[in-house]
Amino acid sequence: MRHSNDARKRGEAIEEITAGWLQAQGLTFVARNQHAKGGEIDVIMRDGDTLVFIEVRHRTNTRYGHPLETVNITKQQRLIRAARFYLLRNRLSCACRFDVVGAVGTAPQLEFTWVRAAFDAF
Repeated sequence: MRHSNDARKRGEAIEEITAGWLQAQGLTFVARNQHAKGGEIDVIMRDGDTLVFIEVRHRTNTRYGHPLETVNITKQQRLIRAARFYLLRNRLSCACRFDVVGAVGTAPQLEFTWVRAAFDAF
């Protein structure tokens, strides 16, 4: 499914705001929108020595559920594949984890829910 330019711009803005919020929580920014085979990593940050792959999910309200609920096993597998590709491409070998941030509302009034180590790569 292709997103319209407006939706893409809105998504990028939410990711940028989320990355700034995570920096305020103590993480160090590394990269955004890293495309890899079959997937994309929204935000990559460091938490100490750990490289953190972050999936950002957004909804304007929770009428149809919280955005965190949209990260199913298929999405997790795509993120894991994209992260492995990123690590190989950049010749990195380090501790990693997968976090998910759910953002609800409209910018700049967003409410964040951050799940650290939301799932594991098997």
